Amino acid sequence: MIIELKEEELAPIKQSHAYAIVAITKHGVELARKLHTVFSNSDLYYMSKFEKGDEEHKQIQLFSGSVRMLLPALFKEYKGIILIISLGAVVRMIAPILKDKKTDPGVVVIDDKGENVISVLSGHLGGANELTKEVAAALDAKAIITTASDVQKTIPVDLFGQRFGWIWDSAEKLTPVSASVVNEEHVAVVQESGERNWWSYETPLPERIIIYPSIEEALHAKPQAALVVTHRMLSQSEKRILEYGIVYRPQVIVLGIGCNRGTSAAEIEQVIIETLEELSFSLKSVKAICTISLKKDEIGLIEVVKKFGWEFVYYEPDELNQAQIEAPSDTVFKYTGAYGVSEPAVRIYTKAEQLELVKKKSGNVTISVGIIPF
Repeated sequence: MIIELKEEELAPIKQSHAYAIVAITKHGVELARKLHTVFSNSDLYYMSKFEKGDEEHKQIQLFSGSVRMLLPALFKEYKGIILIISLGAVVRMIAPILKDKKTDPGVVVIDDKGENVISVLSGHLGGANELTKEVAAALDAKAIITTASDVQKTIPVDLFGQRFGWIWDSAEKLTPVSASVVNEEHVAVVQESGERNWWSYETPLPERIIIYPSIEEALHAKPQAALVVTHRMLSQSEKRILEYGIVYRPQVIVLGIGCNRGTSAAEIEQVIIETLEELSFSLKSVKAICTISLKKDEIGLIEVVKKFGWEFVYYEPDELNQAQIEAPSDTVFKYTGAYGVSEPAVRIYTKAEQLELVKKKSGNVTISVGIIPF
């Protein structure tokens, strides 16, 4: 089937993989077919006039009309788009459909001979820089990346810790903080939790990026920008750093949950929110809920983890009994076969020596809180 591109309609594409490869010239089609064979997580599109007869078998999608009308549908569905089209033409075609760097897909351009692979759009958040490197390696081509933080081998502020699952509280200061980093201004880094191996270059950390042991000391040093990695909610005095800084939330909080059968998701969620507020911890830093295997089908727990996208981990009673339990309960053992649920579950998952909250009973819910140490 050939996709008939029409000005007023979104192209009826069939998206099966994360990336799209598009070609519009004879040589481009040959290159695209070659890339498609080695880049398995891709869908291939090219003009119907270059049909070879095996497209249906190889699930290649043909189109007729201007490629410009294909792009809105690709932007909507794909994580990344690889275009074997001239850079100037691509810039003109994608300009009207750009939204923002948090939602636009990564766009990569390859020249007709396959000599250069260029990261064009959403290099960091959209993953175009990494995609460029992968495509260049597949074609034995030259990867061209112009993002300042990549070229200068410094911290990419908008991607800081993303490979670990870190998220920022607010994107408001991303642009000015990024400017401070690439302009080699004094930048403070304060890390209270989370993975420590975030510096991935072989070269040392730039001398103007300085790590401080606390937010208070960073404030005293008066940097031009700051990156703060913590699961804590900042105190009123610490919030001054937000005037020129970004707070990143590492995924380090683990919740142990025990509950009566049939406890609602609303009650479980409310206990979690109240407990984290009492501890001054951020909900954004929660990584997992842990419990006993008897609760693996508990509807309330399942609904909560689905709502927030958390991991859901459960252990057998024998496993829980092997962990340290400060407050063992014969009553809990009578009904579950374990002397505790929330506390030992958190200890097993985090491997932490000390818990932030050993155990708290609230209504139908028992909760324990631990932080993954790094």
